[in-house]
Amino acid sequence: MELPVYQADGEETGRVIALAEDFATPPNDHVIWLDVRRTQASRRRGTHKTKERSEVRGSTRKLYRQKGTGMARSGNAASPIRRGGGRTFGPRPRRYRVRLSRKTRRLARAGALSYKVQNDRIRIVEALDFERPSTRQLSDILSAFGLEGIRVLVVTTMHSPALYRSSKNLQGLQVKEARNLCAEDILRAGVLLMEEAAVEVLRPTMPPKAAAATE
Repeated sequence: MELPVYQADGEETGRVIALAEDFATPPNDHVIWLDVRRTQASRRRGTHKTKERSEVRGSTRKLYRQKGTGMARSGNAASPIRRGGGRTFGPRPRRYRVRLSRKTRRLARAGALSYKVQNDRIRIVEALDFERPSTRQLSDILSAFGLEGIRVLVVTTMHSPALYRSSKNLQGLQVKEARNLCAEDILRAGVLLMEEAAVEVLRPTMPPKAAAATE
């Protein structure tokens, strides 16, 4: 598949870029799900905590004698079945980290990109050069591509502080370097606006079609 290369003002340059070989990895939905699960789990802080019986403040005296009262036997006031007592099997701080190999992460990203190529959801732009932060300039670029009101992921070749700051006030817009892309970022976006050089950054990381088909 060949995509036209546009200028920042939305005009075609007359050149095309071929994506057929490197961006045609057969999507593996299970691998993509694993990678999305990994990225979502990494955002969980895992700081949840409740007090259990041994951590509740109060007297440890037995409330009443064991037998002869006609009531159920009871320990101290920290018992989980009493109001103000500890929590039974409450949440504890933990890590939700999910480990995936680099090969699996790359395969998931390649599959997500293949979905975007199949649905014609990728636009290639020569370069997005911002000398200083300008929300208006970035908004005009999106308007030139007809991307107003669409969730857009701008994929850059390298980190651009001016471009990143320009995107802060635009709702539904995300800016990421090509090397930091993950399957979740790609799937969340309605359209990918990629710098031409960013495609070349991604090419070496794309898995071979034959290897991907056997996964």
